[in-house]
Amino acid sequence: MKRCPTCNKTFTDQNLSFCIEDGTPLLAITDGADETTVVSPHPAKTDQSAETEAYVPRDWQRDYQPPGSFQPAGKKRRVWPWVVGIGGAFLLGIVGLGIVLALMVPKMVRNNANTSNANTIAERPNSNANTNAATPDSNLNSNSANENAGIIDDSSPPPTDKAEVLSDLTEIEHEWTVANINADKPKLEYILADDYVGSTSDGRSQGKAEYIGTIERDTTIEKWAFEDLNVALRGDRATLTGRIRIQSKGQEAVFSFIDKFVWRDERWQAVGSEVAEIKQ
Repeated sequence: MKRCPTCNKTFTDQNLSFCIEDGTPLLAITDGADETTVVSPHPAKTDQSAETEAYVPRDWQRDYQPPGSFQPAGKKRRVWPWVVGIGGAFLLGIVGLGIVLALMVPKMVRNNANTSNANTIAERPNSNANTNAATPDSNLNSNSANENAGIIDDSSPPPTDKAEVLSDLTEIEHEWTVANINADKPKLEYILADDYVGSTSDGRSQGKAEYIGTIERDTTIEKWAFEDLNVALRGDRATLTGRIRIQSKGQEAVFSFIDKFVWRDERWQAVGSEVAEIKQ
């Protein structure tokens, strides 16, 4: 049997070396010995000083070894901190994923919208729908948007019917005017050929890059009309002559023009223009 010198509890398990309550090393209790027994002096001794018994080291006086991990009976490890930690990590993961999606989705939507707009530029709009342009530009000669096209077969011959060509070029002139008024640079990039050279009403010449780079909106123009349009065909070349009458906030101006076109990539592209104001 063993006893704890701290809490005075006794233990019968001989393999137990430390108190299960406070971890104090246990003391061995000799069977049949009473802890309160008083040791009397040896009877053979006649003097008053009793002979001291030989000192025997006890188990608890040997090198101290700290008790191993021990969990008192009836006490269980708490599980809720683990549950809260795992739940918090999962919640943080969901929040992080939501932030990534919030950043990526608008970007993907903008990219899709830009692609759609680029493809729309390739389509030639109806001239009647563009007649009521909201914000115009003063330059009347300009180029149209780059068509977002793939591989185009150039083997198609140019049209030879003058009435058909006149109708097509008239439509292009309306688109060209609307693009000038609105400073629609993509549309002008499409209408004008890369080798375009034009002269303005003040006699100054400018190429395609300068034309598109300096174009600005003109909010004063209210409406316009083409007059006396004629077309001359020569193979893949076409020359359109005529006049354009422009009304802008109580004022009217008339310009004569000569626009030159070439048949490329299965469409007419402007390669030159001359504009002169007709004094009234």
